[in-house]
Amino acid sequence: MRMPSLPQGLAASAARRAGLLSQKLGRGGGTTLPGLLLNRLRPEATAEMARSVPGGVILVSGTNGKTTTARLVRAALDTTGAKVVANTAGSNLERGVATALLHADGAEIGLFEVDEAALPGLMGQTQPRAIALMNLFRDQLDRYGELEHLVDRWREAVACLDPATVVIYNADDPAVAEIAATHPNTVSYGIEDPRVGRERLPHAADTTDCRQCGAPLHYDMITIAHLGRWACRECGSARGQPDVRATRVELHGLGGQRLAMATPQGPIELSLRLPGMHNSYNALAATATAAALGLGSESIGPALAKREAAFGRAERTQIGKVRVTTLLAKNPAGANENIRTMLLEDHPLHLLVLLNDRTADGQDVSWIWDVDYELLLENNRLESLTVGGDRAYDMALRFRYGGFDPVRMSVVPSVSAALDAALRTSGSDGDLYVLPTYTALLEFQAVLADRGLVPAFWEDK
Repeated sequence: MRMPSLPQGLAASAARRAGLLSQKLGRGGGTTLPGLLLNRLRPEATAEMARSVPGGVILVSGTNGKTTTARLVRAALDTTGAKVVANTAGSNLERGVATALLHADGAEIGLFEVDEAALPGLMGQTQPRAIALMNLFRDQLDRYGELEHLVDRWREAVACLDPATVVIYNADDPAVAEIAATHPNTVSYGIEDPRVGRERLPHAADTTDCRQCGAPLHYDMITIAHLGRWACRECGSARGQPDVRATRVELHGLGGQRLAMATPQGPIELSLRLPGMHNSYNALAATATAAALGLGSESIGPALAKREAAFGRAERTQIGKVRVTTLLAKNPAGANENIRTMLLEDHPLHLLVLLNDRTADGQDVSWIWDVDYELLLENNRLESLTVGGDRAYDMALRFRYGGFDPVRMSVVPSVSAALDAALRTSGSDGDLYVLPTYTALLEFQAVLADRGLVPAFWEDK
């Protein structure tokens, strides 16, 4: 028999106390337990709290880039002076959103990054004012199933949205574009600069057939995985001109990039501190979202330009004389972009790869065979390699098959010990690049926090 809901105030008080206790006992940052408990005590609480935010709720979702994009949107919103409640620590299931809303404290706008599988449920709960649909890549197959399953769920959820909700979507992703096509209120974004196009679809491409007729898609330009300027020669379905588009993309390695964007509000040019074409898309998504919320181009550009990387997303930490750059790599598309970004650097590469297979990572690690690690081996760019994490030996095997000399590879499963080994091989004043999966990133960040080098991840604002 189901227990009756507790009164909202009582349930909220109990949930907040649980979060404080979690932090005091060192069991975490209290970013999920309060929301989990609240939803048990009062299942309707998330919907109730979302309705109490006067400026409405904005949701940001996709396989890759949602944390960074949400931070960029937040930077733009901060220029308005509005008080924003957000799940800044990255807890992006319903429990994390509920936890954030527990601490809304009179917030005027809610801004939440949302796990792509949790998105349909949270769309129904929060009735969002705007929603940014960024991309859909193959990820965590044992949890999500085939990509088509997520595409179908997103399509059904968007079909049930209030027509007034603004859907911001990536026109360069054929699946996302098809999902958003029937909604009456949309803002699209994409990359137009032909100089950053790539010659052929990589192994990590997923949506390569027409969503309307099933024929193979033709690409005039390919950017990341299956993203780009696509069209179907059979039925005529095609990517149109986006509302917000990058007309110039200049990538400067780990140092960042220069972007020129055309928007309905006018042109925007900015120097973005975040590297890689994946962050070009994140900046476009944030710009399109900010524009959809009524912000002017004169405030969007400067706000995005000031934003630093989110933890683990091109975050840099100095350890002694070694500069450590952490690049979350949790699926083929994301890992490949990190590799291409590293290859823009002009010095030898020292690499630490951390592979876990826990629930939040996906227990199927076969995806590592679709990552283009071989690019690192060309022209002897990879000077040293350390692999760690729960599946360190699987990663070692992947590099061995890729052609890397096993004599020059260190296999150290412990994350802390793997970091020490990698630092030793990086030289006294080198650069070390760390590519962790999600739970390995949390472990790595905890090691850095224990050593007093960074704050705990839930303190990231």
